[in-house]
Amino acid sequence: MIAFLRGAVAEALPQSIVLDVGGVGYEVQVPLSTYDAINPVVGQVVMLKTHLHIRENLQVLYGFASDEERDIFRLLIDRVSGIGPATAIAILSGMNVTSFKSAVVSGDVQSIARAKGVGKKTAERIVLELKDKIGLASTWESQQEGTTTQAAADAELALIALGFKQTESRKAIKALLKENPQAGTDELIRGALRHMS
Repeated sequence: MIAFLRGAVAEALPQSIVLDVGGVGYEVQVPLSTYDAINPVVGQVVMLKTHLHIRENLQVLYGFASDEERDIFRLLIDRVSGIGPATAIAILSGMNVTSFKSAVVSGDVQSIARAKGVGKKTAERIVLELKDKIGLASTWESQQEGTTTQAAADAELALIALGFKQTESRKAIKALLKENPQAGTDELIRGALRHMS
């Protein structure tokens, strides 16, 4: 798996960037939110968090400006039935991570449905599956209310994206925060992985 790429921008189009990494050009599909965040200029050195999607006849590399964006992408394609990479990219192109989380928490189907190729039924399924089945909306709501830290919410999202259950992830993170309330996202993820394995 390719976790990230750091290289010079060789070509930049709104949904596709070619990075020159040690003389090899990697074509990376990006959402508009990432494109806007890094504002790529030919020759500029950038780093993208990546996800390699492999199908029978195709390998596509997706790139993101942040871990949080990549986690939302993975959550959508892995946990919501009927959502593929193209739809997940369209959703992230239409709204940033904070807006997406708020839409799920408040059940704002209309905002999600505005993304290209996402209809009302798909948007309803996204809200239903993320809010009820996985329960992530409660974490995002706690984050908005200030009862949980950004680091804890990001760590929980990352662990769920890796396939761990929310209850196990939350329990491990709470235990770690009791020991070190100032722990960062990476520290919480590593600690939780040690705790849960």
